[in-house]
Amino acid sequence: MHLRGTRVLVMGLGVHGGGLGVTRWLIRQGARVTVTDMATEAALAEPLAALRHAAHAAGAQVEYVLGEHRAQDFSQHAMIVVNPAVRPDSPWIALARASGAQIETEMTLFFRHCPGPIIGITGTKGKSTTTLLTGAMLRQQYPDTVVAGNLRVSALEALERITTTTPVVLELSSFQLMGLGAAGMSPRYACVTNIAPDHLNYHGSMEAYIAAKQQIFCHQSAGDVVVLPDELTWGDWAFGPLPFYPPDPDALDAEARRCYTFSTDPERTADCSITRHGQIVCGTEYIADQTDIRLPGRHNLANVLAATTLAHSAGVSAANIRVAIRSFGSVEHRLELVAEHAGIRYINDTTATNPAAACAALHSFSEPIVLLAGGADKQLPLDTLAHTIAQRVKALVLLAGSATERLEHAVRRQSRSVPIAGPYTDFAAAIHAAQALAAPGDVILLSPGCASFGMFHNEFHRGEEFRRIVTSEKGATIGL
Repeated sequence: MHLRGTRVLVMGLGVHGGGLGVTRWLIRQGARVTVTDMATEAALAEPLAALRHAAHAAGAQVEYVLGEHRAQDFSQHAMIVVNPAVRPDSPWIALARASGAQIETEMTLFFRHCPGPIIGITGTKGKSTTTLLTGAMLRQQYPDTVVAGNLRVSALEALERITTTTPVVLELSSFQLMGLGAAGMSPRYACVTNIAPDHLNYHGSMEAYIAAKQQIFCHQSAGDVVVLPDELTWGDWAFGPLPFYPPDPDALDAEARRCYTFSTDPERTADCSITRHGQIVCGTEYIADQTDIRLPGRHNLANVLAATTLAHSAGVSAANIRVAIRSFGSVEHRLELVAEHAGIRYINDTTATNPAAACAALHSFSEPIVLLAGGADKQLPLDTLAHTIAQRVKALVLLAGSATERLEHAVRRQSRSVPIAGPYTDFAAAIHAAQALAAPGDVILLSPGCASFGMFHNEFHRGEEFRRIVTSEKGATIGL
């Protein structure tokens, strides 16, 4: 794909800079780039500054159409590169397609240009931790391994250092997978960590969400690898039977791909599992002890097993996998210990943007928990989260948002004894309320179970604000 001189329209720079990496890459390829975004120049100030600096350094001119989309831009460009958050039924994309434009995303461009083997990881929860841990395992054996994708790291900008033998580990969201699926692309190695309801406000139904996740392995070739949780493979996972896989893993067509499973249940027969004696094994090969894992929670045991299965299937030795497991610590914004003061631990789990992730966090601690939760609605069922809160939470502090009232009512139906404070529109006030409800030995846990929009730019902004408020007021910066 030769892009020099090609007119390319980037649809959606994004207030979080999601289109920044792809636009910088297009500039380096010599493309004639126009960026269009419905957000205003003021809202996009930070990514625009970075992009203008990159364009100036490359001696390139970039046209900007901000605060609107124009029909002529979608009908007069040879290629449209679409931000993953843009809906596939967008009338603007339909206009571009009708005009003969080539529709791409950052990931489809990366897959077309990447010479190395791609390992893709998706799932409702755990995909970031599994991606980073898989990358750590591969780096023990292949130091040039690249880790990118849905981690605020541009895959395209890493292309220059990728060779035919460079492993590439990508976290892939359902939005990114929809673009890959439309282009008929799947990674050589694919992993699904788990499936639970999420992003139903975007996908519209659980079936559509599942279909998006399926794209990670739907277009694989002969000899490719797919790694699945054994519980989900057999259709009786915690969230009930889902129309995701056939009941028999062999029905995935062994001639097309190799299927490996992992399980945290010693009673199951999986390719990678934990024994009754706490040993991680792949087949008959000992990998590590469960006590080697530094990450808290049973859900992180599942993440370790998923990463181990992937790395082992990619040829990484048991010794190198073991070293990575023993050295892998907490992941930013995911059950991250931010501070400890007066016997109270402050945990940042801001990326728990769905009920399943928040439930997993609540099951990770034996100490009394003061929970900060609530936020923007993703149209997800909240009853399971409310039940878990009623069973495991000492006190609940609510953050304002369109889902918060539903969450409060769901908790009240489960228990009248859990103290509830808020909802708060001021994050510092919410944290102060949590501190007033906590005692030495407690955990103050930010694990919202909801999206961040409204009070925050995104979930990372929410986590960064939590860290800033806690550390500035308490003077403790453990784990930073």
